[in-house]
Amino acid sequence: MTGPSDPSTPGRSTPEEPRPRGGQTPGQTPGQTPRQTPLQKADDGHQRLEESRMWNVVSYLITGPAMFGLIGWGLDAWLGTTWLVAVGIVGGMALSLYLVWFRYGTQ
Repeated sequence: MTGPSDPSTPGRSTPEEPRPRGGQTPGQTPGQTPRQTPLQKADDGHQRLEESRMWNVVSYLITGPAMFGLIGWGLDAWLGTTWLVAVGIVGGMALSLYLVWFRYGTQ
C-alpha cells in the first residue's frame, strides 16, 4: 500500500536538496574555498610557475630532435643508410612542437 511518504505516489516527489548559493559547489559550506583539481593544487603557491613552464618548453624543443636524431643515427649505422638522421631530427622537432602545443597551448 502506498502512503503519503511513498515517493512512487503520483503527484508526489522526493524533496530536493537545497541548491548552493553564490558559486558554491555541492557539499561546500559558505566559508569554505572551492574544491581544486590536483593540478590546480600543485600550481598554487609556485612563485616562478611561468619561468618553470618556459624552461620545460625549451627542454622539449631541444630533447625531441636530439633524441630522435640519435635514434636515426643509430638506425643509419645499423642499416647502412644516410637519411634517417634527417628524418629523426625533423620528426623529433615536429613531435616536440606538438607536445608543447598540446601541453601548454590548449589551457
